[in-house]
Amino acid sequence: MNRAFNRKKDKSWMHTPDALAKHYIPYNAKFLGNTEVDQPKGTEIVKEAVRKLKFQRHIKKSEGQKTQKVELQISIYGVKILDPKTKDVQYNCQLHRISFCADDKTDKRIFTFICKDSESNKHLCYVFDSEKCAEEVTLTIGQAFDLAYKKFLESGGKDVETRKQIGTLQKRIQELETENSGLKKQLWELEEQLMIAPVPPAGSISLKPPMSTDVFDMVPFSAVTPLVPIPASNGTPPPPTTTSPPDMSKDLFGAEPFDPFTCGQADFPADIQSRLDEMQEGFKMGLTLEATVFSLEPLGGRC
Repeated sequence: MNRAFNRKKDKSWMHTPDALAKHYIPYNAKFLGNTEVDQPKGTEIVKEAVRKLKFQRHIKKSEGQKTQKVELQISIYGVKILDPKTKDVQYNCQLHRISFCADDKTDKRIFTFICKDSESNKHLCYVFDSEKCAEEVTLTIGQAFDLAYKKFLESGGKDVETRKQIGTLQKRIQELETENSGLKKQLWELEEQLMIAPVPPAGSISLKPPMSTDVFDMVPFSAVTPLVPIPASNGTPPPPTTTSPPDMSKDLFGAEPFDPFTCGQADFPADIQSRLDEMQEGFKMGLTLEATVFSLEPLGGRC
């Protein structure tokens, strides 16, 4: 994921980075509501959602209902929609889940964005009515997205893809170590069987060498058990040899298995890694702002 989102040169951000990183930018608006859409992006998608929610608002007005007033708090941590009086959070839309944001050019008061719901994973289009600041809100969300993406990279987002590859390699290493342990166990069992094979009596003629030696009447080398002594020439049996199962925590040469992919303190717990993966996918999709797509370009060490 070595790519960054850059805004078009004809647009300039309206706020300082600290205003969005350490604080938030508040806006007041009327909330027409949200409605499910079948795509994460698209001008026609949001136009249809706006028409639908405007029609619903018209019906509610005819019934004497007022359009709900809300406060938006925009920062690098997302877009919060609150009750302006109680400050209760009604919706919390994280920026990596927002894929499309626009203000209606035919109605300067209307602005909208599409956000993927964290529970249902459905795409919801949120529509608002603001007297004068529809375009400003849209640009503020775009700036917050840009800053949030950079912060994500600085805090470890670059390593997400690398960690996935490391995880795959670690799994393969575990499989190979399990297979290696099974083979060592089989080798030890075969050597045990060879150890208890009967020794021919002294003076007897054998047409083939004992099973415990090779074709040159040499004892085979084993990295797991000590060499097996052969009978003395006078027929005296050798002292008993004690054997024990190999240490499965060590390799064939008695060394501790080497794992080059141990990340130590750089490892993330499973829940945090899952959230990082989700953020990576969201930022990778990008944010379309006013039908202007943040272009994907190489990082070049800027972030």
